[in-house]
Order: sequence, then structure tokens, then C-alpha cells
Amino acid sequence: MTNSRVDALDDAWVRPRPSRRGYRNDAVLAVVVFALSLGSLELYYSIGFYPDPAPAWLGILMMLLQSAPLAWRRRYPVSVLVFSAAVFMAVQILNVPEVLFSNIAFFIAMYTAGAWGRHRRLSMAARLLVIAAMFVWLFSALLAPAFAAGLADRDVVGSVSPVVAVGLVTILQNLLYFGGAYYFGSRAWIAARERAALEDRTEQLAEERERTAAQAVSLERLRIARELHDVVAHHVSVMGVQAGAARRVLQRDPQQAVESLSAIESSAREAVDELHRMLTTLRDDSQPIETGGAVDSPSTHGVEQLPELLGDARSAGLAAELTIVGDPRPLSPLVSITVYRVVQEAITNAIKHAGASASIDARLRYLDSMVEVEVTDSGGLPARSATGQGSGLGIVGMRERLAAVGGTLEAGPRARGGYLVRADIPTASAVARSKQEAQ
Repeated sequence: MTNSRVDALDDAWVRPRPSRRGYRNDAVLAVVVFALSLGSLELYYSIGFYPDPAPAWLGILMMLLQSAPLAWRRRYPVSVLVFSAAVFMAVQILNVPEVLFSNIAFFIAMYTAGAWGRHRRLSMAARLLVIAAMFVWLFSALLAPAFAAGLADRDVVGSVSPVVAVGLVTILQNLLYFGGAYYFGSRAWIAARERAALEDRTEQLAEERERTAAQAVSLERLRIARELHDVVAHHVSVMGVQAGAARRVLQRDPQQAVESLSAIESSAREAVDELHRMLTTLRDDSQPIETGGAVDSPSTHGVEQLPELLGDARSAGLAAELTIVGDPRPLSPLVSITVYRVVQEAITNAIKHAGASASIDARLRYLDSMVEVEVTDSGGLPARSATGQGSGLGIVGMRERLAAVGGTLEAGPRARGGYLVRADIPTASAVARSKQEAQ
């Protein structure tokens, strides 16, 4: 808005009409100007402003015609301006001895045409034509009497002749008068347009805040659902396998059954503890939330707990192995918990779909710019029913987690049987390096 032209003729914005209160204020203004012009008219009559002034009734009529249209100045700004200009010239031609409030009323009409004209080109054209007509009329009305009064024949007292002095004074006065009315009217319209644009932007920002808040709520619900799925699904799946193993050996190997039940108890306690930590964090507004991904603080799990995770699978009766390739290095909390959750979800899916007879092979590779997680299972009998890549909330959750840290996921059945989950996760140093290269 700051670079707008004075009239902004090509702007499609139309200034809203004033309220009923605004129209009432215009009517009050017309009454006040008329009352003051009558008092001014009486003073000019008393001064003897004109040697042969117009009759009093004509003066009152002209003051009424000059001030009354101001009541409609914001309804019909251009029409009021043209009418006011005609009456203003008539007041001078008819020798009505009042120039103070006539000029004020005419100034208000000129200002209003610029401030409230709904058709900008018409408003500008009307004001320029009125100004041009006024200059022509004023020169003819003032310079002709000046010559008739003998100003041209008078001796030059100052630095310029009397005729030139009268002309310059007339030009200066009218430039200030008409220029001020034109400029301030246009500036009032531009200020109104800028206020409207600011209100519109404020409304848009409020709507955007509402949309952002709604999206934040949806994302938070998604994050909670993902965390609950990761925590509950894994532990419940493991406990289900352990309970089945305990039931099968309860009669012939009570000690093995006791060990399975102890593992169930341990898994249940761990699930409760992790749920407690997560819910405590959700109630704490000071904890940071990573949009679309896991938070750093709700869980103490990470790559360091992967051996324990595979140990839980082994305690459930599955053959599970963990292999670490490369030189381990510290990972950011977000990357570390993402690795843990991916492996946890892959094991949960293997338990659900491959059964207790499947073997699980988990590999964690430390590469130069990323870590790679690969979890495969051998499959089981009956054959898995979930063969579609990306189906199920578990796969969707893993994709969302990885997308939050810039990682990718490959998941699907293997040609030789079983299922494969592979995730590539950029490390913090790789992400920082890519940002620097982009800059």
C-alpha cells in the first residue's frame, strides 16, 4: 500500500458507504454550516463588503443552496461537488456578501469527492474539471475588474506591477485551496483503503491461526495415537506370545511356564511405565512437540535399548538376532527414538503376522551420512495375510516418523518368504550439511 499512487485509479477496491450514523452526521454538518453562514452573511452586510450587495432573501437562499447539499455529500460526492461549484460561482456573481463559509462548504465538497468517490476516474475527472473551471472564472472575474479599476496604469511601487501581483496572489491562494482539498481528499481515500486491507489481513491471519490450531490438534492426536500404538501393540503382542508359550508348557515344564509368566509381568510393567511417562509428558505444556514426529523427551528408549528389545522377542520364544555394522556413534534423541520405534514396530508386525515360529534378523548399519535399519523375518505358517506394502497403521506410522526426520521406508514381502522392513535415516550432521549446501 505504501507504493500506491495518489488516486490508485486501477485499484478495484470500492470504499464502503458510511453507516446511518455517518449520514446523520452529514445532515448535522449541513445545518451547522448553514447557521454559521447566516451569521457570517449578516456580518458581511454590516461591513459593506459589496457597494451594491444582493438582497437579504437572495443571500439566505444562496447560503441554503451552498450548505444543504453537504447532507448528501457522501451519498453523491461528485454530484454535490459540481452543484457546490455552481452555487459558489453564483454567490460571487450575484454579489452575495459571504465568502468565509462559502469557501468552507466548497472545500468540504471538493474533499469529499476525493475521499468518498466510488468511481475513482470519475472523481478525479470531476475535480480536475471543477478546478480548471474555477481558475478560468477567477481570473476573468478578478483580473478584468483589476484592469477596469486602473491597476494596469498605476505606478509600480514594489518589485512587480499591481496586475502581476494580483495574479500571483490569486494563483497562490487558489493553488493552496484547491490543491489542499484535492490532496487531503485523495489521502483520506487511500488511508481508508489501507485500513480495509489491514482489517482483511487481520481477518485472514485470524482464520489462519484457527486452521493452524485445528491442524495442531489433529497432529497431536495423530502423535498420541502413534505413540500408543507403538507402546501398547508391541508389549501386548509379546505378552500374547509369552502367554501362549506358558499355556503350552504349563503341564510338562512348570518352570518354563513360570519364566514365561515372569516375562509377561515384566512386559506389562514396562508398558505401564512407558505409558505413564508418555501421558505425563502430554500433560506438561513445557515439553516440546515435533510436528509429525516423535518428541525427544517422552521416552528413554533409543538405539542403546535395541538389545533389550530383541531380548524381549527371544523371551517370547522367537529366534531374534541383532547385528550392528559400522562404528557406532552418538545419534540425536529424535533419530535414536525413531530407530528404536521402527525396529519395535517391525518386530510387532512379525509377531502378529508370522507367528511365534518366525525368526527375526535386525541389522543396524552406521553409514557416513545416515543410519540404516533393516528388519526381516522368515515368515511362518499359515502364510501372512498382510502382503500389501504400506497397509496397516504400523507401516503408516513408521512412514510418518521417518518423514519427520527426512528418512525413507521400504516395506514388503520378500521373494523367498517372510517380510522386509528397511529404513534410511539421515543423521543430524548430514541434515546440517545439506542445509549448508542449500544456503
